[in-house]
Amino acid sequence: MSTESVHEPRLPAVDPIGPFDPSRQPRARKGSWVRILVYVVLIGGLGFVVWRIHRNQQLSAQNSADQAAQLASQPIPVQVAPAEQKPMPIYLTALGTVTPYMSVTVKARVSGELEPVKFTEGQQVHQGETIMVIDPKPYQAALDQAKGNLLHDEALLKNAQAEYARYKSLFDAGVTSKETLDADEAAQGQYQGAIAADKAAIETAQLQLEWCTIQSPIDGRIGLRLVDPGNIITANTTNLVIINQFQPIAVYFTLPENELPQVLHKLAGDKRLLADAFDRSDQVKLAGGYLLTGDNQIDTTTGTEKLKAVFDNRDQSLFPNQFVNIHLVLEDRPGALVVPSAAIQSGIQGTFVWVVDSSGNSATARIQPVKVALSEGANTILETGIRPGQNVVVDGADRLRPGQAVIATVAHPTAAPLPTPAPQSTQTPSRPQP
Repeated sequence: MSTESVHEPRLPAVDPIGPFDPSRQPRARKGSWVRILVYVVLIGGLGFVVWRIHRNQQLSAQNSADQAAQLASQPIPVQVAPAEQKPMPIYLTALGTVTPYMSVTVKARVSGELEPVKFTEGQQVHQGETIMVIDPKPYQAALDQAKGNLLHDEALLKNAQAEYARYKSLFDAGVTSKETLDADEAAQGQYQGAIAADKAAIETAQLQLEWCTIQSPIDGRIGLRLVDPGNIITANTTNLVIINQFQPIAVYFTLPENELPQVLHKLAGDKRLLADAFDRSDQVKLAGGYLLTGDNQIDTTTGTEKLKAVFDNRDQSLFPNQFVNIHLVLEDRPGALVVPSAAIQSGIQGTFVWVVDSSGNSATARIQPVKVALSEGANTILETGIRPGQNVVVDGADRLRPGQAVIATVAHPTAAPLPTPAPQSTQTPSRPQP
């Protein structure tokens, strides 16, 4: 048996991308060049935009530099104040409350109808001056009745004394008994006691009658009327009016306990410490007085002690419940070098001031290091750094650089400006960063 090999027919190989076409090759190359050209245009455009932005930034920076150079060559207006050598008080500051030196709430000591008042609200009254009257008629009647009882009991006593004298003579003669004499003697004692009670009743009635006239217990200013005439007043209950003493007047303020030793030490040495009262802004002095005393204990919740200062208040510039700033003067420092506190600057080089030097028609500013002794409100005491009479900048220092030309005006309404510098063409040194 013969086997025949079966040969399957072979199919021709087929190119998956198709038969070769010479016309397709140039199209592919042409598309690649187009893409490359687009990329080049995009990159060129982006580079141009970046160059323009950088160029504009350079131009802006150059313009800013030119403007800064022009401004630097122009003088800057500033206000200056001269350093002064003068006596300077050293003081402690505290917030105080004005309080009447004496305050009295007037009440009636008897009951009755209030008659028309004898004062004008807000007027000054003196001690002993009549300000109100309670209807006195009931109390006058009570006084008259007490006086009548006294006369009645005095008549009974006189009759009892006469009977006792008669029975005494009869008893001596042995006519009457001892019991009768003792009864007449006891009657005299009874009437004498009644007379004493009558006199006490008269004094009470007289006192109540006097209390119908209400007088001012102190010198001071009377407040608003709290009760109108015609009302029935209850004794020791109804508030009628409040009287406050303004001259002198007191101010209560507190100091921290760490500041108390120096104050108490001076008080213990019988030294009177001066106290000045300033307004809320701590700029205007209202009155001058002295420290009277301090409290006998420290408030443990706040760590402060309450002190009391007294002021004459002749012009009545202080008013009750007014808030004031107290300057408690501890000492006076003679010949202190004083500059306004606004002139003091601080930086990495320490504490300094801007000093304005005038030469001919020009004025320039420079930095001058100083050593501060202490600050007292709007003034600062310096130990070293400048001389009396030198002008320091108090306004406009934020724009200054060393050697900066300035137009300086003394910080005073009547002061004239210092010499104006001539325009400078050269650029000034850069300002150090404080």
